[in-house]
Amino acid sequence: MENWNYFNYFTEIEEYFWKKRGAHLLVSPLDWAIMEAWQKAGVPLDAVLKGIDRAFESYQRSRRGAGKPLKNLAYCVDAVLQAAEEQTEAATGSLQKGKGNRSAAHQAFSTDELRAYFLKNAAQIAKAIEKTQDQQPELASLLNEVQQSLASSLILLDAPGGPDLEDLERRLTVLDDKLHAALSTYAGEELALGIRREMDAQLAVYRRKMQPAQLAMVEKQFLQKRLLEHFALPRLSLFYFT
Repeated sequence: MENWNYFNYFTEIEEYFWKKRGAHLLVSPLDWAIMEAWQKAGVPLDAVLKGIDRAFESYQRSRRGAGKPLKNLAYCVDAVLQAAEEQTEAATGSLQKGKGNRSAAHQAFSTDELRAYFLKNAAQIAKAIEKTQDQQPELASLLNEVQQSLASSLILLDAPGGPDLEDLERRLTVLDDKLHAALSTYAGEELALGIRREMDAQLAVYRRKMQPAQLAMVEKQFLQKRLLEHFALPRLSLFYFT
């Protein structure tokens, strides 16, 4: 656990969950929303994995676990939150140290890989602009601003000594926020309503198990993910670097 890649937070959780299940299956939109909620809340990776272990142990001891695999991460929410709460101040300090470890971050990505990631995302945004510029010109204009900001960030990759990934991540987070705000504003009532119905159906079984703050964050991440998928737009944060 000492050498885990902070920017591969989601991949680490996803692969660990697959191993525990014994099957390599696609993670559901709800699972992604839960992982994103944990990341946004600053839940350390080791707390997530410990919580998943506990959830599987509890599930296997229950009647539901008799011969049936644990299907999604929603069952792990309580155990993960409990594991996170058990983290001491020293553990929290270790997490912050891990976030600020630039030498480890530099080893995670090469400049060429980052440039390819930026260009791939810029190309996806360009396609979305082309599709929306006639019927949703306001949205297309905002997407164009994000694309230009992303393109200008390419210069930072050639900084002497290599790019400052922490600062780069801050910039990309700002652009992600602009994307989410634009999509929420111009998504359209019917699209938003359809996504909320889907979200409510998937969350119905788990609402009582989640704390209000956790539930609100999962709902937010679910809505954002579905809107990005509808408009075929990428996540820009380095957390989604693959």
